[in-house]
Amino acid sequence: MRKWLWFVLLFTCVSQAAPYNRNQARPVNQVVFGQLETVRYITQQQVVNSEHNGWQTLLGAVVGGLIGNQFGGGHGREVATTVGALAGAGVAYQNQHIGQSIRQYKLVELLIKTDDGKLVDVIQDIDPNMLFQSGDNVRILYFDEGVRVDRTYP
Repeated sequence: MRKWLWFVLLFTCVSQAAPYNRNQARPVNQVVFGQLETVRYITQQQVVNSEHNGWQTLLGAVVGGLIGNQFGGGHGREVATTVGALAGAGVAYQNQHIGQSIRQYKLVELLIKTDDGKLVDVIQDIDPNMLFQSGDNVRILYFDEGVRVDRTYP
C-alpha cells in the first residue's frame, strides 16, 4: 500500500512538472543517490476532444432543420423541421469522435533503492539520450515543481 502511495504522489508531481531541460540551470532542493531495482517503459494515451464539438452539434441541428423544413405543409412542416433538427443534432453528436485525437505519452517507471535502503518509485518522460537499465546507479533530483531521475557515472 505504501508503494502505491509513493507511486501516486510522485506521478502527480512529475505529470505537473515543467519539461526538464538538461542545459538549463535550476535550483535543486535535495539529491538522493541509489540503484535501479526495476525499469518499466510504459505508454499513456489521452483522448483530446476538439474544442469545436458544440458548434458541430448546433450546425447539425440547423442543417437538419433546414432539410426538414422542405417537407410537408402547415403543422406537418413544423413537425418535419423539428424532427430534422433533432436528427441532424443527433448525427453530428454521434460523429464528434472525428474531432478527437489521441495524444500519446511515453513514460518510464523507475523503482529505485536509495543508498539508505528506502524504495522510491518515479514515473517520468522518456529522454532518448538517457535510457535506463536495472542495476544503473542513479540520482534523484527533487525540485520545487517535481522530481527527476538521472543516471550517474562512476
